[in-house]
Amino acid sequence: MRAGRDGSGDFDASFSDASFTDKEGDTSSLERREKKVRAEFWDKLKRVAGRLPFVDDLVAAYYCSMDADTPLKVRATLLGALAYFILPIDIVPDFIAGIGYGDDAAVLAAAISLVSAHIRPIHRLAAAKALGKDLPEDDTTGAA
Repeated sequence: MRAGRDGSGDFDASFSDASFTDKEGDTSSLERREKKVRAEFWDKLKRVAGRLPFVDDLVAAYYCSMDADTPLKVRATLLGALAYFILPIDIVPDFIAGIGYGDDAAVLAAAISLVSAHIRPIHRLAAAKALGKDLPEDDTTGAA
């Protein structure tokens, strides 16, 4: 993973692709989940971001799950929560005003509480950049 400010002061974060394997070496389930999240996350986020009070955590979780330096179990946990966010069928349908994303928020909050130590400042900075938010002047990521 590479992150930091370039000479112009712009933020750059690169996350390499990586595969998942379970203890038997079967990558099919996690690879399918990762492909689905990669393919559909940003489109869904664009449609609903203004209605989500947890959008910053959601995008930071996305970047953490795509970071090859993140442990496999953490990535799998986050990809499960992100896949739930993307799925069109929920316990509580997303189109119900006021409560539609409550189940998505609960799933994401549970996943983040389990793996919060692995969502690093670089993931939060990448999320802020992706959401068009102001970045701090100093680079606290420790990345070279």
